[in-house]
Amino acid sequence: MVRITGSPQMRQRVWLADRAEPLVADVVVLALGHLDTVLAPEQQELADYADAHGLTYLPPDYTADTDLSVVPAGEDVVVRGMGLAFIDLAVLLGEGRGGRFVRVGGTLHYLRSGREPRLHVGSRRGTPYHSKTGYRLQGAPPEPPRFFLASELLKRPGDVDFRWHAWPLMAKEVAYGHYRELFTAHRSRVRRSWEEFSARFAELDWYSDDMRALEREAVPAAADRVDFELLDRPIDGLAFSSSDGFQEFLRAHTAADLARRSDPTHSADLGAFLSLLGVYGQFSILSASGRLRGDTGWWHGFFSSIASGPPPDRLEELLALSRAGVVRFLGADTWVRAEEGVFLAGSRSVPSHVVRATGLIEARLPVHTLTHTADPLLRSLSAAGDVSDVDGMVRVDPSDSRIVDATGTPHARRFAVGPYTTNKAYAAFARPNTNAPNFRQSDAVARAVLRFLAAAAADGADDESAA
Repeated sequence: MVRITGSPQMRQRVWLADRAEPLVADVVVLALGHLDTVLAPEQQELADYADAHGLTYLPPDYTADTDLSVVPAGEDVVVRGMGLAFIDLAVLLGEGRGGRFVRVGGTLHYLRSGREPRLHVGSRRGTPYHSKTGYRLQGAPPEPPRFFLASELLKRPGDVDFRWHAWPLMAKEVAYGHYRELFTAHRSRVRRSWEEFSARFAELDWYSDDMRALEREAVPAAADRVDFELLDRPIDGLAFSSSDGFQEFLRAHTAADLARRSDPTHSADLGAFLSLLGVYGQFSILSASGRLRGDTGWWHGFFSSIASGPPPDRLEELLALSRAGVVRFLGADTWVRAEEGVFLAGSRSVPSHVVRATGLIEARLPVHTLTHTADPLLRSLSAAGDVSDVDGMVRVDPSDSRIVDATGTPHARRFAVGPYTTNKAYAAFARPNTNAPNFRQSDAVARAVLRFLAAAAADGADDESAA
């Protein structure tokens, strides 16, 4: 699909790349999914540098679609990003090149094929995403959001600031889910009843001294308390004198996280996860309103690190790859510079250690924006003023996902759904019996389409000559 023409009063003409004549439709719904982008200026500079010096550079991409044959065996390659894209990359460049995992005495080992590169991986956080949990709730069932409600925030006039207005309520909501499971499933580890604790909890601001005092008094073990800053930056402030020492530390850190996510005595983490899903749905509504300001993508990255990590076996494989020397961890606040004919990389975690690499891979999905889209249809609509841009996303009406043009007017016959829109709601985190945001959004679009078609039928046939 490369072009759509037709006013809101006319049937739409849909032009395809391989057809001379357009398709004719009463309504068009764009469900384009994740889209490719053109290289950002920084990425183009790195690509040009790699070409000039005979290096390898792979920009952000969908890992399964990337041609990894260009990554040479035995070479040092820097990888930026430690999320699921990196996990997929490690699998494809390890086991995908003939390596094998074997278990000896309960420990997983990796046997090299000899065709693997050496991957030096780092990120802002410097640690892999948390493992998926391997247990069920043992206490009270999850509840709908109580503190973070988009409808309540949107009652306030003006913009909604993420850090001041939204995040403290989001944090309180997630912590509430954590503590509900802790207090109702693990009574021996708390000093108050859930009824007493939750009543006081509801009265306090999340970032207040009184809230911290309540947690310390009611939850003796620090490991049972919620610390979002530590979750976000778990190795902040730590510095190691050698890279080998840091490898040992991060393997132990990852193994401890893996063990915790497999141990039902820590089921409060699952309580927090389920509350995260509720918060995610409310956040989608708030974001779609167009009034949210100040979220630079941190929330989605934080959410993904907690709620969208790899299954436990993949983290166990990552540890085996690390012990085999195929993967080496760079640390937090990883930096990369294109200098001296190579890619140089290091981090705050090991200040004295600098890697000289012949390759650089961006292990993350491309960030789609309307201004950098590679999609020919969106480029055509943008050039014609038939779509408008809000923080890089295609603006749609939050009530029914109609496409909003450059004048701020929703088009009666055009709808758009998906992650490239302001009304994005991911289906990946839907759970049974939760009426997930993605399904509610799809229902709203379907109803709007049916209402429009019914009204059009009642008014008589469209004016074909006007098209």
